Amino acid sequence: MEKFKTIKSKSLDDLKKQEADLCKEAMNLRFQQSQGALKNTARCRQVRREKARVKTAMAQATAPKKAKKKENK
Repeated sequence: MEKFKTIKSKSLDDLKKQEADLCKEAMNLRFQQSQGALKNTARCRQVRREKARVKTAMAQATAPKKAKKKENK
């Protein structure tokens, strides 16, 4: 499991590739769970959260920077 700081520092292409890999792994884990062959059930949760971290980093990378509000007094 990677920290968000390291995920955030990756390029957008790397993040897209990592998201695709995590989607494939999640699908394989779901199949294993349905067949009763899944040994480490906590891995499903880890993959789901890792995928959310990657999607968050991608959204932050593509979102425009917000300008600071000027306060007039």
